[in-house]
Amino acid sequence: MIYVLLDGVGDLPHPDLDGKTPLEAANTPTLDKIASNGTIGEVISVGKGIAPESDIAVFNMLGYKFDHADYAGRGVIEAIGVGIDFKDGDLALRGNYSTLDENEIITDRRAGRHIEKEDADGIAKELEEKIQFSIPDTKIVVAPTIGHRVTVRIRAPSKKLSSRITNTDPAYSNIGGMGVAKAVGDFLKVEKCLPLEDIEDAKITSNLVNEFSEQSIKIMKDSGINKKRKEQNKKELSCILLRDAGNKYPDVPPINEKHEMKFSCIVDMPVELGISEVLKMKAFEAGGLTDYEEKAKVAAKSMETHNAIYVHLKGPDEFGHDGDAIGKMKNIEEIDQRFFKTLVENIDSSNVAIIISADHSTPCINKGHSDDPVPVVVSADFIKNDGTTRMTEEQAKKGSIGLLQGAEVVTKSLELIRSQIKPNH
Repeated sequence: MIYVLLDGVGDLPHPDLDGKTPLEAANTPTLDKIASNGTIGEVISVGKGIAPESDIAVFNMLGYKFDHADYAGRGVIEAIGVGIDFKDGDLALRGNYSTLDENEIITDRRAGRHIEKEDADGIAKELEEKIQFSIPDTKIVVAPTIGHRVTVRIRAPSKKLSSRITNTDPAYSNIGGMGVAKAVGDFLKVEKCLPLEDIEDAKITSNLVNEFSEQSIKIMKDSGINKKRKEQNKKELSCILLRDAGNKYPDVPPINEKHEMKFSCIVDMPVELGISEVLKMKAFEAGGLTDYEEKAKVAAKSMETHNAIYVHLKGPDEFGHDGDAIGKMKNIEEIDQRFFKTLVENIDSSNVAIIISADHSTPCINKGHSDDPVPVVVSADFIKNDGTTRMTEEQAKKGSIGLLQGAEVVTKSLELIRSQIKPNH
């Protein structure tokens, strides 16, 4: 099976699309053909009332449901994904380069989103060299990844740091290591990091994070890189918003043991790379973020050596965060033409099933993740069609799969495939 997650593709009706969602408004002949050759349903990726971050959403969509206390935190997953030296007792956090005004009000949580690597790396190096912590020999790694994204690791050799701290990013809550999007207004400031438990480790850790935040704002303000960016009318890299603290390596069964399949993956982002490493999935090289044809061809070819591949396509989520419904619709059309058309041309649908869903919904009217259900399609020549013809939020409500929890998707899809497949397959 080829299992495709379209990041943040779920949405709500939007006035720019005559009250349709981007999936409903998009012209998607290949997705329509896939949907007509299968069955459809809905998925709540993490839980009702939880607007999840991508890390915990992807884990769930791959069959892993965590109790809050058992989750390592996105910071750790991204640190693993980018190859940072991390060990139990270190603190890892996900960060965003962000822009502040003269009153330290956040004007852009992503500092324009597209940041030149030279600038991102230069600021990171300055922070690593100049920040002085109150605990001697405390070391920090500041690792920019893609765009505005940063991973931060703090190591205090004499201390075991705690994950039981609050975020400095005001847009997300830390609930037992899981990042949950908050409903926020326009007036946001960098929040003070607080201990979530009255224990010494948490107090020490929150103090170190606050030292990082306070010093980094000053260092970045005085940076020659930002002076140059200001002259070029680019958004300044004023601070790093931190969230999703973790202090331990995840302990989970490998995906091939869990599902008794031979899984591989095609992923690009640090969080998905970290997940693939943790779950012991072979990751195939398949070009850059938007090399859709290459990803489709590599996914199809993987069926020669593996019997399952997870493909994560990032595009739709960013348009959702930017509130660009028309852009999201066009991106879905591009993925339909370039990825799914190429995929269908390179597989035998009498032997290979396609499963398509999303890690979460990112409604353009919210400009953030939500707990709204997302569609899921299971398609192959041997899957009985349930009368649905398109992969949309509305048709998903009518599909025969019904409503699933994210952690059920892989198992239920395999059950459906195995129940309908012919003996000679």
